[in-house]
Parts: sequence; C-alpha cells; structure tokens
Amino acid sequence: MVSKFAALSSVSLFALIGASPALAQDPPKTPSQAAAPADTASTDIVVTGIRASLAKAADIKRDSYNVVDSIVADDIGKLPDRTVAAALQRVPGVQVTVGDNNEIVNPIIRGLPDILTTLDGREIFTGTGRGFSYQDLPAEALAGADVYKSNSAELIEGGVAGVINLRLHKPFDFKGFTLAANARAVYSGNAQEVNPVLGLLVSNRFETGLGEMGLLADISYSHNKFDRPVAFNCDFRSGTQGPPGAAGIIAPTCVGGVEQQGTYERKQANVAYQWKAAPGLEIYANGLYTRYSNKSASYFQIDDVFSGTSFSNVQKTNECKDYAVNGAGFYDPAGTVQNLCTASSFTSTGHGGFTSTQAHYDRTSVYIISGGAKYRSGNLSLSGDVSYQHSEVRNQNFILDVFKSGNGITTNVATNVNGGTVYNDTVNGLGDPTNFALSPLNQDNVRDRGKEFAAKLDGTYKISSILDNIQFGARFANHSATHQQSLGGTCGTVCGTLISNVPFLDSNFLVHALGTPTINNGFGIIVPNQDELRDPAVQNRLRALYGLGAGFPDFTPDRSFSATEKTYSGYLQAAYKVPISGPITLDGQIGGRYTRTERQISGASFVTPASTTAVPNPAPVLTPFGATTADNDFLPSVSARMRFGGGLQARATYSRAIARPSFGDLNPGLSYLISTNSLILPAGSGGNPNLRPQKSDSYDATLEYYFSRNGFVAIGGYYKDIKDRVISQSQVELINGFSYNITRPRNVGAVSLKGIEVSAQTFFDFLPGRLNGFGVFGNFTLADSKVKTAGDPLFGQSIQGVSKYNYNIGGLYDKKGLTGRVVYTYRSSYYDENYGGTNVRPVGQTLILNQVRPNGRLDASIGFEFRKGVTLSIDGTNLTRAKYRSYYGDSNLPRDYRFDDSSYSLGVAVRF
Repeated sequence: MVSKFAALSSVSLFALIGASPALAQDPPKTPSQAAAPADTASTDIVVTGIRASLAKAADIKRDSYNVVDSIVADDIGKLPDRTVAAALQRVPGVQVTVGDNNEIVNPIIRGLPDILTTLDGREIFTGTGRGFSYQDLPAEALAGADVYKSNSAELIEGGVAGVINLRLHKPFDFKGFTLAANARAVYSGNAQEVNPVLGLLVSNRFETGLGEMGLLADISYSHNKFDRPVAFNCDFRSGTQGPPGAAGIIAPTCVGGVEQQGTYERKQANVAYQWKAAPGLEIYANGLYTRYSNKSASYFQIDDVFSGTSFSNVQKTNECKDYAVNGAGFYDPAGTVQNLCTASSFTSTGHGGFTSTQAHYDRTSVYIISGGAKYRSGNLSLSGDVSYQHSEVRNQNFILDVFKSGNGITTNVATNVNGGTVYNDTVNGLGDPTNFALSPLNQDNVRDRGKEFAAKLDGTYKISSILDNIQFGARFANHSATHQQSLGGTCGTVCGTLISNVPFLDSNFLVHALGTPTINNGFGIIVPNQDELRDPAVQNRLRALYGLGAGFPDFTPDRSFSATEKTYSGYLQAAYKVPISGPITLDGQIGGRYTRTERQISGASFVTPASTTAVPNPAPVLTPFGATTADNDFLPSVSARMRFGGGLQARATYSRAIARPSFGDLNPGLSYLISTNSLILPAGSGGNPNLRPQKSDSYDATLEYYFSRNGFVAIGGYYKDIKDRVISQSQVELINGFSYNITRPRNVGAVSLKGIEVSAQTFFDFLPGRLNGFGVFGNFTLADSKVKTAGDPLFGQSIQGVSKYNYNIGGLYDKKGLTGRVVYTYRSSYYDENYGGTNVRPVGQTLILNQVRPNGRLDASIGFEFRKGVTLSIDGTNLTRAKYRSYYGDSNLPRDYRFDDSSYSLGVAVRF
C-alpha cells in the first residue's frame, strides 16, 4: 500500500514541477454551473480567507435551484475544521457524533443518516455499505462540500436524507503554477500527545501544441494517538434477588469502563489531469487513493457487583416504582411485581471482576479512477464520465479477558453523579497487578470488499425562452459487495491459570492502562498489552495454549455473503424562466428520474429444524440462502424560485427520493462473539433479508435575503414523509443455550419529519478601520419527527437519532491577514437505540430508549499571514470538554459517560 501511495505521488509531482506555467484561464462559471455536483473545470473557485469562503458558499446557496448549503475551504488544504464531518456540522440541519477515536464522524441531515455521498458527482462508499466513512478522506484534500437537502432529477438517487457532494481541487481551478504546503502539530488533551498533520498540493497549467493542459497532485498524511475513556452502568436489576443487603432496590448488575486507546494513520493522494483538446472540448482524468489504518485497543473493565457476598451502605433515592422481574431480578413482563427504589450509592463486598484487551488492527482503503469528456457546441452541452471504485475494509480483533483471582473485590459505587457512574475499588481492585488469571480468548476477522463500475452521460440543450433549457441523462452502475468473517471464542482448559504461571508471557505482558476519570480516581487498570496481542508470534502461542490452530480462523460461510446490484437510471428535466414584472422573475426546474435496480444476494445461516419425537433437540443446520429482487422507481422533482430583486428571493421544492438497504443489513446471518464469560450479557448483530427500500416525499420552502457580498438571512420550512424507515433494535435471543443481546435493523412503517431552519451570516463592513473585519454567523434547526404506524412499538416516538433543537453560533474576524473564528455547536437530547436488553422497567412499560443528553461544544481558531503566502494558525476543538451522556430511558438510570477529547493545534501554511 505504501508503494502505491508513493508511486502515485512522486510521478505526478515530478511531472508538475517540470511543466512550464501559463497565464491563460477559463471564463468564470455561470451560477447554475457553480451549484452542479459534477467534475467540472471550474475557474478561480480557490478562495482565501474566511470572508471569501463564506461569500463563495453564499453564492452557491443563492444560485442553486435546490435547497443547498455549502462549505468552502478558507485556503488550499484548510477547511474550517480539521475533519470533513466536523466541518459539515456547521451547515444548518447537519448533526454529527463523536467516534471511538475521538474524531467527529457520521454526519446526518435533519436527523437522518441515509445520505448519498458523492465525490465530484460520483457515488463513493466504504466496504459493503451504502454510506461513506468520512474518516477515509482527510479534510486537507477538499476544496469544499455541498449539502443538498432537496433532490432534482440530475442527482444520483440513493439518499432520503439528502446528498453530500465532496469537491476535490482541479488544475484549472488555479491561474498557473501553484504550490501549497501545510503542516500542523495537534495536541490531544486525553492522550497528552502531539501528532503531525502534513499536506502538499502542486498544480500547473500550460500551453502545448495540442491545447492547454493542466496537472495537479495532492498528498496528505496524518498520524494521531488517541484516548477516549468511557464509564458505564450495566443493566439495572432488582436487588431483592441479589446479595444480602440489596433487597428493595434496583442497581446496576455491574459497573465498568472502556478505554479506547491507540493510534491511527491517514494517507491520501489524488491526481487530476485536464486538457482543452479543442474549442468547446475538454478531456479529463482523475485518480484518488486513500488509506486509513488503526492500531488500537478497547480496554474493558467490569466489576460484577451483584456477584458479591453482600451490599452495605445502601442509599436510596425517592424514585420508587413497581417492576415486574424474573427469578434473577431482570425484566420479565410476566414476572413477579416488586416495589423497588433506585439505589444512589452502595458498597459491594467480595465480588468478581475482570479486564479485557480487544487488540484491533483495522484498515480501510479506497481507490477511484475516472475519466471523461465535456463538449459544448452552440446550444448543446454534453458530458460523459466513466469511473471505477474499489473499497476494502480489513479488521482483525484479538481479544483476551483476564479475571481477578483471590478473595474478591470491594467497591464503592455512586450510580448517578452528573449523569454517570462514579466508583472506586477499595480492596483487591483491578488496578492491583496481583492474582490475574486467564479467561476466555476470542478472535474476530473481517474482510469487506466493495466495487463499482459506473458510466453516465449528461446533456443540456439551451433554448433561451420561457423554457430556458432541457437536461437529460442516463447512468449505469454495476456494484458488487462481499463480506467475509470468522469469529471464535474458547476457554480451552486454561481458564483460571494465573498469568504468572504461563512461562512464555513475560513481565511486559500485563501493563497499566490509562484510567477513566470517574473510576478509581483515574488510576487505571491492569490489562494485557495490546502490542503483544497484535504480535503474530504471541497470538499463536496463546492459540496453542487454548487448543486452537495457528492464525486467524478461516472465514465461515454462516458469517459471509456476496451481493451484486445493477442500476439503470435515466432522467429528463426542464428549466424554465418567466419574467413577471421589472426585476421580478420566476424560474425553476421540473423533472423526473426513473431507476431500475436488480439485486442478487447469497449467503448461509444456521437454521434449527423442527423438533420431532425422535430428535427433540435438533442441531442447527447450515442452510444456504439466496434472493433476487428488482425495484422500479420514478422520482419526480419540482422547484420554483421567485426573485424579487434587491437580493430577496423565495423558493419551493418537491422531490421524491429512495434509500436502498445496505447489503450488510440484508444479510440474515449473525455476528456475535461466543458466550464464554458469565459476568456479562454478550452482544451481537444480524441482518434482515425482508428490509424494504425507504422512500420519502420531501417539501421545502425558503425565504432568503442577500444584502451584501457575504451577508444573508434565510428562513425555511421542510416536511418529509418517509415510508419504511429503517432503525436498529436490540432484543435478547437464545443461541445454543446462551442469551445474546442481538441488534437487527427493521422497517418501522411510516414516519414524518418536519421543521424550520434559520441561518444568517455577515461581516460588519460599515464599521471603521479594523473593526469591519468582525463578523457573525449562526443557524438554528427545529426538527420535529414522529413514527406514525399504529401498532409499531415506536408509535408516537421521534425518529431514532433526531435531536429536536440544533444550532451553531459564532464570531468571525478577517482583516489584513488576521483571521479568527469561534463557534459553539449544540444539539438537544435524542435516542440512538431502541434498547431491548434485560434492564428492569416499570410495570406496563415495554420500551426502553437509550436517551442521549443535550450536548454543546466550543471550537476556535485564529490565523495570521505574517508574510505573503505564509500563514501561522492556532486551533482548539471542544474547549468546553463536552461529553456524551446517556441513560436507560429514565434519567435516574445512567448508562454511558464518554469523555470526548479536547485538542489544540499549531500550524503553518505556505502558498505560492
């Protein structure tokens, strides 16, 4: 992989630096072209400074027929934020979450994650999924991004939430020879490490005897060491069935934490070639390669407080309710009714506990090659594009649990302190290195591959009357995906063996990991060394000790599937422009897109035959499955925009969209670790072959006033009807005699989503001197959603993942080389899971939603161009140390408390 990265970079850079510069440049794009998500040869779209980037984004918003918001890089290699998803959160209606590696990930539009991502107008995805993992593409590579909240016929179908088009730089974006380099040192507050981010872009355009040509190469590299601590309460249960002293309370069956610690690297190289072969004819070719690799560990710790010999020092809250529980004290709607009060604190004596290292080695690679031509003659414009994409995900996870042997642990627990658990081991705790013994060994091996060949033809015929132009086009895509996995776990004959008695495990095998602040005052825990668990030699010695064969086990058919999908699409769209009176005009588009999808999926799963008298308990049988489906959809769209003059305009749009189920969601096979530890309820996931495509009808209306080059105020309303919305739901399933908490996707029938978006930005140009460099921006989104299918367990609830209130508010400065930005981002509470575990619930209540508390974070940056083309910048993220906090449907029953990172960076950028 390194050789591919180096070859792509070095060859292109050599060609660029050796080429002679030219002064010729294209005329600027028309407004309609500027908003098109295509691989266009735009000119002079490279902007510098906050003021210019906001002005460019306002131009795109104003001139598009669609409801679209954009972000534009402040300069080459500098989006407003350090990751693509983090920059997108500044767009009205876009929400994000924080991933395990502390990066902001997974943008969702108006609360919905079903987004189609395109790169210069071409569909892009990761592995076997429909979506794109934004961690795979560094922000340094982008010129900008457009968020389409309404659809039109020329946009590729596939996102009921909308379309995000990411834009790379092209050589004809620049006037001539351009070289831009940037370097940044990023300090992580959690990991207390400094990490590098590097980028280099070289572009040139030059005249030849065959016409003007342009070449561009862009490379970037980042390395990051991270730490993300999490504290959690396990499922709450009745203490009446627990140890002595616990009667009459509900308390967590265990308390624990997980430290996500490790490093990741991100490499990217892209090249672009443009050639004006003749007047009106341009030929182009592009290549992109990205690689993301992650070597990290999930360090788990569990204090199994309910296995103790007694509870003492019990303090109860006034929250007392009737609960129906089974003989173990867990939820059972047909169980015994007990009146129980929530425990606020207690001491558990003599209980068990264990730690675990999940040693990850995860890699993702994506490469895309594309090429095409654009032709314009008179009123006719044509463009053809062919592309091939390959995406591979390779994840290997080697897991070893170790438990605390001896006389048992004593732990003081406070179940709810500021929305999370706080506890301390006072005797024989998990931070004490003595008496650790072997527990189960597990392995997880995954390889996902996704490939797509796509070809499309687009055309526009200019009429220049009330009917301004006609657009038409067709697209073919052949998409394939394969998923392979093996899982295994065992105790062998060695569980309980003290690690000190295993001769090949040296003194470095157990290490002291960083701690979670609310557990043992952040002291940390004893865990197996993640580096040793990733060492193939150590792995094979441990496998032999546990009675397993060398290497990761072969992929198994019950955890694997393959799929192919062919898509045929065509569209016809007319743009109109009607003069009304004076400056008042009405324009818009009317069109439709027809698409046919042909899909095949095959795999296998274990099916248990019906019992008979002769075989009352039949063994599961590996059963192949296959499905062939075809869908035909017509997707109409209509837009109208009234321009009143003076910068005031109103628009209304209607569009229909679809989102196809991901291949993994359709796979009926299960993915779970074999249950070998009695202290926890194991989890897993599975697919649902009966999933139907989601369909939405969307209505938008906006009123916008552009009062200056970079200033506007906009208010809009939207309504979306969605049929067959897909959500995830977990429930306890019995597999081979063990209970597992299995999460599967399912359709929920009809849901609706409506809301209001307000946004504004301006610089105070009327102020004197340096004061007119100040500016402000802000946006607010209200998203009101509801499940409307009677009889559905979620009937009347909001849609999973939707926060009702979201806003960004910030201050800006851009004057005489000094730039600054401070932004506060907020989202209100939401739920991210329909939890179906064993957690107790009041009589009559069957639903538990994992509710996430409101969250806001503050980011800031400042830059100064101290000499022409050289800029020094300082950035800070999550300066408020915002945290993710969730609870089991009842705010008195906390679940996760995640300590999101704050970071600070110092960077320098050079351009000439």
